Amino acid sequence: MSSPQDDASKDELAGTEQPFVSHLMELRDRLIRALLAVGLAFGVLCLYPGPGGLFDLLAVPLVSNLPQGSSMIATNVLSPFLVPLKITLLAAFLVALPVVLYQVWSFVAPGLYSHEKRLVMPLVVSSTLLFFAGVAFCYFVVFAKVFTFIQSFAPKSITAAPDIEAYLGFVMNMFIAFGAAFEVPVVVVVLSRMGLVTVDQLKQFRGYFIVIAFVIAAVITPPDIVSQLALAIPMCILYEVGIWASNAFVRYSRAPDADPAENGQGPST
Repeated sequence: MSSPQDDASKDELAGTEQPFVSHLMELRDRLIRALLAVGLAFGVLCLYPGPGGLFDLLAVPLVSNLPQGSSMIATNVLSPFLVPLKITLLAAFLVALPVVLYQVWSFVAPGLYSHEKRLVMPLVVSSTLLFFAGVAFCYFVVFAKVFTFIQSFAPKSITAAPDIEAYLGFVMNMFIAFGAAFEVPVVVVVLSRMGLVTVDQLKQFRGYFIVIAFVIAAVITPPDIVSQLALAIPMCILYEVGIWASNAFVRYSRAPDADPAENGQGPST
């Protein structure tokens, strides 16, 4: 007979293996559910506020800074149809993103240990919220400063009439840049949890990261000091948040038999 101690030492994933075909079928079902969620969100957004309404909402920061009587233009015959449709599809994906991430989580969760599950779900939720926060910060704060700066330099002899396709490309690039930049705490936590860096090393790297943040901001944002500071300062703050979160997450997701001194953690008192 096996002792209770032997039973406790068994791999908690033992007996959970599934045939490869079963994994493929489950992956197919998860993908279908994610696509259905995106399709449903797309259909709802097409009804209200509609592709045109979504584009008008996205264009507010620029249009509000254009000279009186000016408007955006479409230089391509299909642009008035395709550009709002692309925006609606992107908005549908963002609306359905929690469902998509839940399907991803449900697919990978059975292959994780219990202490790993405690780490993954908070990271999935926090990375989603941080990405949305970056996009919202870009739309409500940065765009107003950027477009005001650009129009202040426009000569009086020029009538600004931006192309809608160029505007869509600019907006998407900025959204992705700010959304990714706001993921700094998640990256810091993951690196710390994987044992690639310790919390002490992260603290020592603080000065270098500040320089890196300002370099990234100078490359990504338009050439004005306001938008550069609007990206660099939040990145520096979020780096500090990541250092604080690393202590909590590494301790929270540690395996039951792990050494407390691992990953930069000191011995428990």
